[in-house]
Amino acid sequence: MVSRHWRGLARPSRAGDYVEHLRKETFPQLRRIPGFIDASILRRGLDRGVEFLVVTRWSSIVAIRQFAGKDAEAAVVPPKVQEMMIEYDKTVRHYDVIE
Repeated sequence: MVSRHWRGLARPSRAGDYVEHLRKETFPQLRRIPGFIDASILRRGLDRGVEFLVVTRWSSIVAIRQFAGKDAEAAVVPPKVQEMMIEYDKTVRHYDVIE
């Protein structure tokens, strides 16, 4: 199993919009991909904005490529989401799940 991690710092006024985007657009899309297991949204307030860490779990890198494309480490950040962010990771980190 592979855990995929992405971090973004949202504008305070857009943090709720971002969570709604994940729940209504991104996660339903992911659920249709064979090999997608689950997702978590982690959130914390910072002075500059609201930081999110989105963690998804997959059966393999092959499954991740169905979402991310050939470069599995490339972040998938639609223009709509880019507008919500102050800054965000352009790449993701993958971890092998031990337990």
